Amino acid sequence: MPRASSIRNAGIGLAAVAFVMLIVVLGWAIPPRAAVIGTDRLGPENGEAVSNYLARSKDSLRGEDSSVRWALLSFTTAITSDRIPEYAAGLRISEVEYHVWVDRVATPIIPVPVPAGDAVAVATVKTAAAQMGSTPTYDDRSTRVKNLVTARLEANCACVVAVVLQAPLAELRTIAAKPGARVVEALPADAAADVFAVAPLLPEQSVSADPTPDDGPVPDN
Repeated sequence: MPRASSIRNAGIGLAAVAFVMLIVVLGWAIPPRAAVIGTDRLGPENGEAVSNYLARSKDSLRGEDSSVRWALLSFTTAITSDRIPEYAAGLRISEVEYHVWVDRVATPIIPVPVPAGDAVAVATVKTAAAQMGSTPTYDDRSTRVKNLVTARLEANCACVVAVVLQAPLAELRTIAAKPGARVVEALPADAAADVFAVAPLLPEQSVSADPTPDDGPVPDN
């Protein structure tokens, strides 16, 4: 019996060693996939001083290399969508940011992805209106905000607050110098496409990038 027990124990030990070896071999042959973590961001941090954001955005445009960068152009005052080509004619635009400003009423920033082309970018105001119109609401105030924002977008309001585009640093500096362009911030050249957060600097944010107070009446139109 002791001999049989020893043989059984030896067999278990060999099986355990073989299992560990199998795990090691599989780990080498099929390495785990690295998780994709988007750490890049365009736009000010929540509560960041506007002066600080303007300064670091200017720094992001320094350099002489010709690499194409993703960048965020935020406007001094919101514009209508038909004016987007004035700032980004011919460049790759990946997203248009809409925001209907109402004094002391929290309204959403509406990002609209753009496949390609100026004409598609101009037409995003219709997409933004449809997107807002299909947003579910759960109380009277949110319903009123939804209806107000949708109506203004359908009326082609001056509500484009920013665009995400792609260009070399020299061209981004030219765009930043155009009248109406408040700030352009560029990502590093190796930033992955569509793996970064976007939070535009809103025209009404003059001191810090704080959320809009939500204690005012919602207009009917």
